[in-house]
Amino acid sequence: MDFLGVEQSLTGRRWIGPGVDMQRAADAMAQQSDIPAAVCQVLARRGIPAHEATGFLTPQLKELLPDPRRMKDMEVAAGRFLDAVTRRERIAVFADYDVDGGSSAALLLVWLRQMGLQATLYVPDRIDEGYGPNEEAMAGLARNHDLIICVDCGTLSHGPIAAAKGADVVVLDHHLGSETLPDCVAVVNPNRQDEDGDLGYFCAAGVVFLMLVEARRQMRERDMGTGPDLIAMLDLVALATVADVAPLIGANRALVRQGLKVMGARQRPGLVALADVSRMDSAPATYHLGFMLGPRVNAGGRIGKADLGARLLSTDNPAEAASIAERLDQLNTERRDIENAVRAAAMEQAEERGFDAPLVWAAGEGWHPGVVGIVASRLKEATGRPAVVIGLDGDEGKGSGRSVSGIDLGASIQRLAADGLLIKGGGHKMAAGLSVARDQLEPAMARLAELLEKQGAGDLGPADLKVDGVLMPGAATVDLIEQIEQAGPFGAGAAAPRYGFPDLQVRFAKRVRESHLKLSLSDGMGGGIDAICFGAFDTPLGQRLLDHGGARFHFAGRLEVNTWGGRQSPQLRLEDAAPA
Repeated sequence: MDFLGVEQSLTGRRWIGPGVDMQRAADAMAQQSDIPAAVCQVLARRGIPAHEATGFLTPQLKELLPDPRRMKDMEVAAGRFLDAVTRRERIAVFADYDVDGGSSAALLLVWLRQMGLQATLYVPDRIDEGYGPNEEAMAGLARNHDLIICVDCGTLSHGPIAAAKGADVVVLDHHLGSETLPDCVAVVNPNRQDEDGDLGYFCAAGVVFLMLVEARRQMRERDMGTGPDLIAMLDLVALATVADVAPLIGANRALVRQGLKVMGARQRPGLVALADVSRMDSAPATYHLGFMLGPRVNAGGRIGKADLGARLLSTDNPAEAASIAERLDQLNTERRDIENAVRAAAMEQAEERGFDAPLVWAAGEGWHPGVVGIVASRLKEATGRPAVVIGLDGDEGKGSGRSVSGIDLGASIQRLAADGLLIKGGGHKMAAGLSVARDQLEPAMARLAELLEKQGAGDLGPADLKVDGVLMPGAATVDLIEQIEQAGPFGAGAAAPRYGFPDLQVRFAKRVRESHLKLSLSDGMGGGIDAICFGAFDTPLGQRLLDHGGARFHFAGRLEVNTWGGRQSPQLRLEDAAPA
């Protein structure tokens, strides 16, 4: 049933409200408990029965965290890790260059430092070395180290791991595995083909954290004490989980919630410095991790020095942290400028091919490999289709893809690599990376489109917008938002509730930066709410609302608390609108 009668919004979507059964479940929960009705709506949508509601609102890590030994090779990996600690061996950490890799490396570096060991950090250069271990780097590390731990990479690195002669290798990863695993001490990965997939929602930092939990268990068995405080490291796990868009379900929900509390205590110099240069003036929330801190940590790997993120997150020196954070902030500004140029060219090229194809893709000469993933995300968001963006350099192109719900991009990319249409490729359901020969670009993309069409990507239209309920501006208070947050944290796999605000007038509209829109909305009876629409001018929303001409609209979006000058106020993060 259309919500508020919206069959086609300004972005071409139909609005869908909660079903009768869901509304009844929410009403029944509200009657049986002291939980506010707005929170009950969220819990009902998540499928939480009334008798589990209270426990869901207070997730306990000790109850939700799985036994690490449920993952294959975990016991062996933790044992080899502790042997290295006991024997004071030389340890190297080989990490991916994104937030998940940097956080995973920092977890190990900080833990080892507290045990009196200084490990070597190695992060490959995105442009010169590409993703994951390479033979030259692994052989070099093996000459001077006894143990190499690959984090957020390594599952598909058969050749490079074989090149690490003389050193043991442990892989702690979450990327989709192939039928065979590299020959090493252990490959701990919930997305190995011989795993059941129940723990596949963990990012690499979550896997590393579980390895440290298992190490703590084995330390007690060896009468080695309990080791460093693992709870104090959950800020790193939370950052990686949100920034890597891992679903906030199961143990991830408790890890992120507890991690946000740890981050709020401002004990890690790197995250304190990063929050300060990001001008965060409120308690950390998933939004800050995903859109303020994460992009800055990523900026080093994208267009700067690859190891800056991991060094920032692992340092215990406030002066060093401030210096690196400042550099990452500058790089993030540069990254935005590069991204905007590539995005404009990619959007134009993809539009010429057609936005209604199973795959939306673009490739350009000299497009920076560090921004192709972000631009792929923008294409995906604009079209509702899986998207791939590739930067060409010489005879080769390096690209990144992003998918939509229900379409497994990583498996299709891996299939292309196995069939020889790609030089290499891999990833997971929602994101993947690839390298392709220039002369294979067109056939590779055509074949990828075929594989995605078989999954139903060609039948996708503008996604219906699901709306959880109606609110009037006067009801959207800071107190209500804080009550709703009890059902969080919200993010991938656990969307924040979306509300419809009917029949409002635009009292004020102003373009902000390149493509955002700031609004003030009024119900004409004294009630009002401020709104922000990010990327508004990349969609039909921006110009239409800026040129509103006094017309009235229904608005839909998510509520948040805006903090400005020490004052808190409710704000609507606008996602869509329709003529009233």
